[in-house]
Amino acid sequence: MPQLLLGIDVSTTGAKALLIDAAGSVLGVANTPLTLSTPRPLWSEQDPYEWWAGAAASVRQVLAETGVAAADIAAIGLTGQMHGLVLLDDAGQVLRPAMLWNDGRTQAQCDEMRARIGRERLIQITGNDALTGFTAPKILWVQEHEPDVWAQARHILLPKDYIRYRLTGDYASDRAGGSGTILFDLKTRTWSPEMLAALDIPASMLPPTFEGPQITGVVSAAAAGETGLVAGTPVVGGGGDQAAQATGVGAVEPGIIALTLGTSGVVFATTPTALVEPQGRLHAFCHTVPDRWHFMGVMLSAAGSLQWHRDTLAPGVSFDDLVQEAAGITPGSEGLLFMPYLTGERTPHPDPLARAAWVGLTIRHSRAHMTRAVLEGVAFGIKDSFTLIQGAGLGSIDQVRISGGGARSPLWRQIMADVLGVELVTVNTTEGAAFGAALCAAVGAGLYASLPEACQAAIQVTGRTQPSSQAAIYAEHYPIYRSLYPSLSGAFAALGALA
Repeated sequence: MPQLLLGIDVSTTGAKALLIDAAGSVLGVANTPLTLSTPRPLWSEQDPYEWWAGAAASVRQVLAETGVAAADIAAIGLTGQMHGLVLLDDAGQVLRPAMLWNDGRTQAQCDEMRARIGRERLIQITGNDALTGFTAPKILWVQEHEPDVWAQARHILLPKDYIRYRLTGDYASDRAGGSGTILFDLKTRTWSPEMLAALDIPASMLPPTFEGPQITGVVSAAAAGETGLVAGTPVVGGGGDQAAQATGVGAVEPGIIALTLGTSGVVFATTPTALVEPQGRLHAFCHTVPDRWHFMGVMLSAAGSLQWHRDTLAPGVSFDDLVQEAAGITPGSEGLLFMPYLTGERTPHPDPLARAAWVGLTIRHSRAHMTRAVLEGVAFGIKDSFTLIQGAGLGSIDQVRISGGGARSPLWRQIMADVLGVELVTVNTTEGAAFGAALCAAVGAGLYASLPEACQAAIQVTGRTQPSSQAAIYAEHYPIYRSLYPSLSGAFAALGALA
C-alpha cells in the first residue's frame, strides 16, 4: 500500500512540493520562485499559468531528488495563498491575471458590500467584515470595471483550486478556503445564497466544497504527464495557507493556539462552533478539520518591526547581538512602550493609517531599551488578539504553539509567555502549510482516522517556555499599552491626511 504523502503549497513567493512519509518525516522539499506584478498602485496580481508551471516543476524536482516512485504516493494535499480571485471561461482558460490577497484596489467595493448587505448582517453570515483582501469585493470590482471579462466568466476559483483543476480537471474547493472568500455561510459551511444574491453572483460559477481530508478528484493523465505523478492518485481538499499552517503545527483542538511570529504575526485559535467577534475585529473561518472553525488575528508588523528597527537604527548589527543587548534591560523597558503599527494594522484596529511610535522616551533610554520595547510591544499587540478571542467566547487557552523566525529567540519566547500568561511550545515541524496539506492527504488516504490523530502521530513538542514571575510586571503595563491607540488614532488620521 502506498505510504507517502505530497503537499503542494502555492504561496505568493513560490510553489512548493513537500514529500513526507506516514510518520511525518520529511523526505524532500522543492520550491520554484514565482513573480509578482504590481501594474498600478494598490494592485497585486499573478499569472495562474505560472503557478501551475511552478507547481509541476517542484513536483518533478522533489521526485527526482528523493528518487521515490510516484506510485508510492498515497494522496496529495493542496494549500496556498487565500482570498485570490481566479476567473476562468467555459473552456477553463484564464481570463485575467489573478487578483491577490494583498491587492488593495477594492475599498469602494467593500463599502458597496456593506451598503447592500449591512455590516452587522455581513459579519453574522460570513464571520467577517468586508476588507480589500477578500475575494468577494474583487468580484464586484471586475463586474464594475471589466464587464467584458465578467461576461465571459463561468468559474470562480481560489489560487490553490486552480492547481487542483490543472491536476484533476475538476472544479472544487475546500471549506477553509471557501470561507475566506466571504461568500460563505460560516455556520452551514457552504456558499451563502443571501450573499450570492446580494452581489449578483450566479451559484453555478462557484465550485462544490469539501472538508480538508476529503478526496475531491484524482490526478488526470494529462497532469501525470506534466508532473511525473501517477494518474489516479487521489487529491484531497486541503486548506488555505493559515488553516494548513495551523494543522502543520498541531493546532487542531480548542485550547491550543498557533502563533506565527514572522514578518507579520498570526494568531490562530480553533473553535468548536462557528463563533463570531461581533465587530468583525477577528477573522472567523472554517478549519481544515471537519466540524471545526477558527478565529484568526493578524498583526501586520511583528518580526517585521524588529527587522525595521535593526535596519534603521543598528545596520550591520546581528539580530542575536541586538537581542542580547535587550536581555540586559529590565521588563517594561524602564517605562518605554512601542506601538508596532509600522504598516497600519488589522487586529484589533483595522486601520491603514495607524502608525508606530515609542512612547515614554527619556534621555536615559538607550538602543537596548528601544529594542526590548519593540519585543514587548509586539507581544502586547499579539495579546490584543488573545483578548478578543477569549472575549468572543473561546474559553480557556491551554497552550500556544509558536513558529516563525521570531520564535527562534529565547528572550522573545519568554517575553511572549510572560505577556500572554500561558505556556509556549515549539514543535518538530517547520514546513508549515505544505506539511498540514500533506497530513490532510494522509487522512484522505486512510492512513489515519482523523486530522487530530495524524497530528498526534507526526508532531512532537521540542521545547517549552513557561510564564515567569515577570508576568506580573507585564500585566501592569498592558492596560497602558491598550490606551495608546485610542489616544493617538486622531493624530494618526490627521497626519495621514497631511501626508
